[in-house]
Amino acid sequence: MNTPIFEHFFKAPRHTRASAFCHNARMQAFYSDRFVLPLPPGHRFPMQKYQMLRDELTQHVPQVRMLQAPEATDGELALAHHPAYIGAIADGSVDARILREIGFPWSPAMAARARRSVGGTLAAGRAAMTEGVAANLAGGTHHSYAHKGGGFCVFNDMAVTARTLQAEWGRRYGNSRPALKVAIVDLDVHQGNGTASIFRNDSSVFTLSLHGDKNFPFRKEDSDLDVALPDGCTDGDYLSALENALLEMEGRFEPGVVLYLAGADPHEGDRLGRLKLTFDGLQARDRRIFDWCFARRLPCVFAMGGGYGTDIRTTVQVQLGTYQVAVEYWQRWQALSGAQRTA
Repeated sequence: MNTPIFEHFFKAPRHTRASAFCHNARMQAFYSDRFVLPLPPGHRFPMQKYQMLRDELTQHVPQVRMLQAPEATDGELALAHHPAYIGAIADGSVDARILREIGFPWSPAMAARARRSVGGTLAAGRAAMTEGVAANLAGGTHHSYAHKGGGFCVFNDMAVTARTLQAEWGRRYGNSRPALKVAIVDLDVHQGNGTASIFRNDSSVFTLSLHGDKNFPFRKEDSDLDVALPDGCTDGDYLSALENALLEMEGRFEPGVVLYLAGADPHEGDRLGRLKLTFDGLQARDRRIFDWCFARRLPCVFAMGGGYGTDIRTTVQVQLGTYQVAVEYWQRWQALSGAQRTA
């Protein structure tokens, strides 16, 4: 059995546990919106949504502590990506065909932001391992393969984070603990084809994707569990499909940590989504994931993924709802840790 992280954490010396949990009185969330790509006029990627989300969280969710995302290192990226591709993104020699697949022009700012998009999820992953829940305001770059990017994704933050957490777990515990197993729950409206490809032959990582059947990418990869949804799918059918998927995953895999891609693009107001979920439906989706993790004492790190609302403010409101639910569960983790410290 892959024992949940927190069981190990609570066996640490009491003063170590207390310092780890009391250091931050707010849920950690990492941002990189200060590193903005110089996109041409009329570009369809809504880069402004990241700053808008940070502004909304600062104003309406004071329980979130904003931290600047660090850059992922070459060594961290190389756990999921080919060194030649990492180098080509760094120096601008990346093939023009790959840049067309990514959808961003190359620039030093593009390369730096790509590293911070990964670094934000990785930092959140490390935080979640000791606090239960943590977030990246960006990330969710699931269309990136080991050797190339695509679909506005340069490097795959979920893959790098999964592999890095596993490596750090192995260095910490060696053979004294079971290896860390990771579940990637991808609820973006687009299938996580890059993530599925990277972990195709890796039994230590379970990839679950709920996505639009007829949506991008039109050539999909095989996840461990794919749930393809029809155009126009509404709240009830979506939540039922999610419940069945969680039951199936639970019967096949026992994770020690969950990486959650909380896409806003299944919303009915998304111009690229083609599904019809409401605000309430998406918040119910988020609550189910955080509740599933908490009930099993599994740390959960989440990233925001896609969101292309006809009115981008709609996308930001969906994401704000995800954070409001996440904070509730972060507070439950803190209450749990307090009870454990005084036991």
